[in-house]
Amino acid sequence: MASFQVQGREWLARGEKKLKSLGWFGNKYEEAAECFEKAANQFKLAKAWNEAGDAFVQLAGVHTKLESPHDAAMAWVEAGKAYLKLDHRKGVWALQQAVALYTDMGRLGMAARQLRDIGEVLDKEGEKEASVTFLEQAADLFATENSKSEANKCNLKVAQTLAELGHFPRAIELYESIARTSVESNLLKYSAKGYLLCAGICQLASNSTEGCREALARYRDIDVTFDRSREEALLSALVEAMDARDVDAFTVAIQEYDSMTRLDAWKTSILVRVKRMIASPYAAAGGAGDEDDLT
Repeated sequence: MASFQVQGREWLARGEKKLKSLGWFGNKYEEAAECFEKAANQFKLAKAWNEAGDAFVQLAGVHTKLESPHDAAMAWVEAGKAYLKLDHRKGVWALQQAVALYTDMGRLGMAARQLRDIGEVLDKEGEKEASVTFLEQAADLFATENSKSEANKCNLKVAQTLAELGHFPRAIELYESIARTSVESNLLKYSAKGYLLCAGICQLASNSTEGCREALARYRDIDVTFDRSREEALLSALVEAMDARDVDAFTVAIQEYDSMTRLDAWKTSILVRVKRMIASPYAAAGGAGDEDDLT
């Protein structure tokens, strides 16, 4: 490992020396680029991630001098990947440089991929609000490039995160929009009922049974297969239980659905919130709302 790092520093020094030389016709930049790339790869082998990132940053600068924005963007991406091993903020910064270059070149799909990666990194780091911002930008660029499936994936993550943050109206709007987009595609239409179920759960979490009833009628128009589906039956049962403040009926409806289609962790966590609202005001005394009580 140490020898790789030593070799990396040697190549880095050669590259920096090339940049300081007189050189002719841009050759010194091409030679320096080769040195910096070799340095970065040696640092990667040594798992010296910060030095690898720094070498890729220098490589990006040289490619910019050579008026090769595509190569510069790729170097920024590699720098970002290296930095992310140790410092997510430096990694995000490097990926943002790549986004700017890809956008300037009109490579919107590539820019969208980096924005999506930034959003996913920030989500893992618990920076939810910032994650939403980048994922929304990624979804917009994917949609511009007519990559509906990729745009949907980003928007779904945005909707999920918004709901986790308690921003239910925005989450509902997104889930319904994704469902509308999905029914127009032969590949995606079978997923629409699931998205409408998520929207309905968010309606319940916003403490609006009337809004949920209105939404159910709207969902039948969005997706004709939603009518009399298991998803509609579940939401209808949950609305009735919520109106009656009947915790037992609420739990039974979920158990019946879960016995056929396993609820994921996100749906379970949002439904726990709803159950706590139903159980109030005696929730604090009775301890209602544990996730295990749902299923």
